[in-house]
Amino acid sequence: MKSKTPVALRRKNSREETVPFQEKQGVRSRRHREGPSRTRRLPLHRLLCLLMVAFKQPGLRAQPAPPAAGSSQAALHGLRRPRQEPRAPQEETALREETEEAFCGPSPSACPSGTRGQRADQQVKSLSSVLSRYQGFDGEDGGRKNCFGRSGSPLYIRVPVGTLVKEGSEVVADLSHPGEEYVAAVGGAGGKGNRFFLANNSRAPVTCTPGQPGQERVLFLELKTVAHAGLVGHPNAGKSSLLRAISNAKPAVASYPFTTLNPHVGIVHYEDHKQIAVADIPGLIRGAHQNRGLGASFLRHIERCCVLLFVVDLSAPEPWTQVDDLKFELEQYSAGLAERPHAVVANKVDLPRARANLPRLQARLGGKAIALSAVTGENLEALLWRLKELHDLHAAAEPQMLRW
Repeated sequence: MKSKTPVALRRKNSREETVPFQEKQGVRSRRHREGPSRTRRLPLHRLLCLLMVAFKQPGLRAQPAPPAAGSSQAALHGLRRPRQEPRAPQEETALREETEEAFCGPSPSACPSGTRGQRADQQVKSLSSVLSRYQGFDGEDGGRKNCFGRSGSPLYIRVPVGTLVKEGSEVVADLSHPGEEYVAAVGGAGGKGNRFFLANNSRAPVTCTPGQPGQERVLFLELKTVAHAGLVGHPNAGKSSLLRAISNAKPAVASYPFTTLNPHVGIVHYEDHKQIAVADIPGLIRGAHQNRGLGASFLRHIERCCVLLFVVDLSAPEPWTQVDDLKFELEQYSAGLAERPHAVVANKVDLPRARANLPRLQARLGGKAIALSAVTGENLEALLWRLKELHDLHAAAEPQMLRW
């Protein structure tokens, strides 16, 4: 039976390693007999990387060899001022300091914040989506290596076409055409970074100025309906029914007055691809210019209309007095408003009592009233042709009028 060689265990590098027992008795192992181990050679790419890192670090730069003792260069070398090591870059001020550059380049300033403005959009029909407070986007800070901060993005507030922008009682903007814009508030100016304060006696300035806050304003938005023609009349005169008959608009229709509380706009299409916008203005009563029956909020929409259509309830007693009352209210609200191109529309001609009032109305107005029925569609073509004539006359006088 063969005897087993005893072995001793020792811990090396956190691993168990078996070592022959003879090695502890002084017997040299194979690795000791081969002689001392040779120095490990580094690959060329790793050697180049170490050299590049050494030259980039200021403390590891290779210094030139001193001149020989006894020479004139050695004497001058002793008188030279010892070279100061460059300071490390400061994180707070984003300085960039490298001895290979001709100067220390601090970071530029931060950029201004975004501006706020209104833009007229045909897709927006009311001011219900407009918030009571808006705040623009902030700009970003400057960074290292002369990087400027990004400017704040502009903030656009979409409003309907025909929106008035007021500051107090003063009108500052009238967005009456699609795509018009108004700058409501300007963003603050950006601050100055460290580079702005760079000088010959200050190669690494640590001074900087913060950005300024943006402009703050309190503005009031008021919507005035934009249309070529406006249907003006007393409550329950049949204006909404007439708009439904000549266009695809669908305003509410009922047998009680003040059914319409907000203007509705319908588009009338003609064979030559011409389009005319007609607005249904809520009903006006006597004293509307004094804001009776919300008259002031209704009259402001008429200012946008270049052509007026006075809708008269032909079944009412003395319908010609309605025309006089409407013109009086318009003239009291704004001088010259009742003198715009207009036509008188005698509605509800299908009723028996209306037939009896038609001759007297034509006699009072000189035969200029257009008798029709919005319910049955009687004589609607005469109204459409008259509307086109008034529109063409006004378009020839003012070529820059609104186009739909």
